[in-house]
Amino acid sequence: MTMKAITIREYGDVNQLHEEELAIPQIADDEVLVKIKNTSINPIDWKARMGLLKQMYDWQFPVVLGWDLSGVITKVGKDVKDFKVGDEVFARPDIYEDGTKGTYAEYAAVKEDKLALKPANVSFEEAAAIPLAGLTAWQVIVDRLKVQKGDKVLVQAGAGGVGIFAIQIAKHLGAYVATTASAKNAKFLKGLGADEVIDYHEHKIEDVLQDYDAVFDTIDALDEGLAILKPTGKLVTIAGHPTQQQQEAQPSATAWWLQPNGKQLAELGDLVAKGEVKVIIDSTFPLTEDGLRAAHERSQTNHARGKIVINVG
Repeated sequence: MTMKAITIREYGDVNQLHEEELAIPQIADDEVLVKIKNTSINPIDWKARMGLLKQMYDWQFPVVLGWDLSGVITKVGKDVKDFKVGDEVFARPDIYEDGTKGTYAEYAAVKEDKLALKPANVSFEEAAAIPLAGLTAWQVIVDRLKVQKGDKVLVQAGAGGVGIFAIQIAKHLGAYVATTASAKNAKFLKGLGADEVIDYHEHKIEDVLQDYDAVFDTIDALDEGLAILKPTGKLVTIAGHPTQQQQEAQPSATAWWLQPNGKQLAELGDLVAKGEVKVIIDSTFPLTEDGLRAAHERSQTNHARGKIVINVG
C-alpha cells in the first residue's frame, strides 16, 4: 500500500519539494497509524530542507519533512492501551532516524506517548497548528521559566507561531506580558492578552523595559534580553546558543529544544477547547508540490501571523 507524500531528495531551495508515492509506514508495537487530515509548517521544516540540521539528523534520502499532525487513527500496535481505531488525535511525532516518517504525507506512525485526543470543539486545522509551536511555548513558559502570577515576562516576536502561544500561556498563568512586534500587529497581540507591545523598528527593548523576571527569546537576541532582567531573572532561548558564562551568570540564559509530550499536549488542547488559548491560523495550503513550496516561502518571510496549515485531504 502506498500514499502520497511531499519529499526532498537533496537539500536546497523550495524547488526540492516534490510529490511522490511512498509505502505507508509500518507501525511498531507502541505506535498507532494516523490518517492525516492536516499538518502545519514550522521554521524547522525549511531549515531542515536547506540542510541546516544535517549534524543532528543523518537522514538518507528521500526525506519527508513535517512534525505536526491531526487526523484519525486507522491502526494500533499491540502494546497501545489508551487509543483505538477511529480516535481523532493530534501530535508532534518523534523525529525518526528514518527520514521518511514526517507528516507531509497521507499517513504517519506516532508513538502512543506523543498522542493526545483532539477535543470535539477544536477543528482538525486548529489541532494541527498546536503541537510543535504550542508545546515549545508551554515547555519554556511553564517548565523552564516557571512563570507565576505577577511575573513580568517578555516574549520576543509575539506574532510568530510560538510567540502567539507563549503570550497566551503566560497571561493564563497571571503574568504581565510584554512582546515585540511591528506596529501593524500591536492591536492583534493586545487582543490576545499582551499588556505591552514594543515596535522593534522604533525602540530597543533595553530602553523601554527593566526589572523583568523572564525573557522568552525566539530571535537570538540574548544580550538585549539579559539586559532587561532582574539579577534573579532567567532567559530561555530557542534560537540562540548561550555561552558558558551566560548560562552560569545571574541573570542566566539557557537554550531549549522541544521534547514531544502527549500529556502536555492534552493539557494545551484542553485550554484551547475552553477558549483560554486561541489558535491563530495565518494561511492554508494543499498537500501538493506547489502548495508546500508556497507554504515554505510564506514561512521564510518571517511575517506569517500565526500558523501555516496544510490540508492533506
